[in-house]
Amino acid sequence: MTSSNTAQAEGPDAYREATTLELRRVSKTYPGSDRPVISDLSLEVGAGEICVLVGPSGCGKTTAMRMVNRMVDMTSGDILVGGRSVRARPAAKLRREIGYVIQQIGLFPHQTIGENVAAVPRLLGWDRRRTEARVDELIALVGLDAELRDRYPAQLSGGQRQRVGVARALASDPPLMLMDEPFGAIDPINRERLQNEFLRLQGRLRKTVVFVTHDIDEAIKMGDKIAVMKVGGVLAQYASPAELLTAPADEFVEDFVGADRALKRLALLRVRDVDLWRAPLVREGEPTAAARARVAESDLPYPLLVDADGRPLGWLSERDLARERVRAPADSGPEPVVDRDAVLRDALADILQAGTQYAPVVDGAGGAVGVLSIDVVGHFLAQGDTTEESPSARAGVDP
Repeated sequence: MTSSNTAQAEGPDAYREATTLELRRVSKTYPGSDRPVISDLSLEVGAGEICVLVGPSGCGKTTAMRMVNRMVDMTSGDILVGGRSVRARPAAKLRREIGYVIQQIGLFPHQTIGENVAAVPRLLGWDRRRTEARVDELIALVGLDAELRDRYPAQLSGGQRQRVGVARALASDPPLMLMDEPFGAIDPINRERLQNEFLRLQGRLRKTVVFVTHDIDEAIKMGDKIAVMKVGGVLAQYASPAELLTAPADEFVEDFVGADRALKRLALLRVRDVDLWRAPLVREGEPTAAARARVAESDLPYPLLVDADGRPLGWLSERDLARERVRAPADSGPEPVVDRDAVLRDALADILQAGTQYAPVVDGAGGAVGVLSIDVVGHFLAQGDTTEESPSARAGVDP
C-alpha cells in the first residue's frame, strides 16, 4: 500500500486514483449536551488503505465516519480528503464524490437493480450510454448475474442486495468509500463470502475505505489499520492488526481485542508463511524399505503416498509398510489436504475438525509441498512472529 496522496490501480482494471484522508483533532458535541460524542480525534488513512473504526456501542465510530461526508457536521477540528478540507465544497457535491454503503443497504425499492446502481451517475449528469456501460460493468464486477439487472430489490437475497449496495457505491468511481457495518445483517456464511469478495475487489480497485464495525474479528480481517475507540469518541489505539494483537496500548484495548488475541494472529497469515514439516513422499511400487528410510529422516511417523505428479493419495500405516513394496491404501485419501495459500486459522480449523494432528500442504497444481501440523502452529505462536499481509493479499489477491 502506498502512503502518497494517491494510489492508482494498474492493468486493465484501472480506476480513479484513491485519495488520502486525515482527521485533525475532530470533535463533535450535539446541541444540549455537555458530553462530546467525538473527542479530539486525529488519524491518517493512506491512499488505497482500509481503515476500520471499531469499538463498543456508543463510542462514536459511526458519527466519526459520517463527519467525513458531512452527514454530521463536526464541532471543531478539520477533515481533509486528498489534502483539501471537506468544508471547502458543498456537502451535496462532496457526498457524490464519496461512496457510501450501509448495513441495511438502502436501495430504492421501486427502482430496478440497474436503476439503483445508476443513481449517482445520473445525478452527476452522465449520458445514458456511459451510465448503462458502467452499470453492466459493476454488476459483473461484484459477482451478480446480468439477468438480475431488471429485477427489484425485494426479488433478491440479502447477500445479493448487499452486493448491489457496493456496486452503487462504486458507480461514480469514488476515490473514497465509507462502509457502515455493511455485512452486519448478513448470515455468517454469506458474510464471510462477502468479506472475501470485497477484499478481492479492493485488491483490484485500491480504494481508500473507512469501514465501521463492532466486531474485532472482522476488523482484523478487513483492516490495514484499525482505530479502537472508547465511549466518548476517544481514540484508544490506531495500529495495524498485527501491532494491535501483539502490543495492545492499554487494558481497554487488551480486553476489547480478547484473551484469544494470539489465535487471532493466525488470521493475518497464510500457511506458506510458516515453516512446514518435510513430508516423506513415496510412490506406489517403491520398496517399503526406502519408504521407512525416508520416514526416519523426517518429522512424521508415516510416509505420504503421492501420484506421479506429486499429488497426495493417502498416508501409509505400519500395516502398509509391512509389505515388500508400496501399495495404495484402502481409504480414499488423506483428510484434510490444505492449500499453501489458505489462511492459517482456517487451515488449523480444518485439521482440528478432521481429528488429526497434521495435513499435507499442496501448491496450486495440487502437488505436496510439506505438512502442516498442530505443533507447527504452536511453535509459530510461541515465536511471537508479527509478519503481516495486507487484507487483499490475505484474501488471495496479489498487491
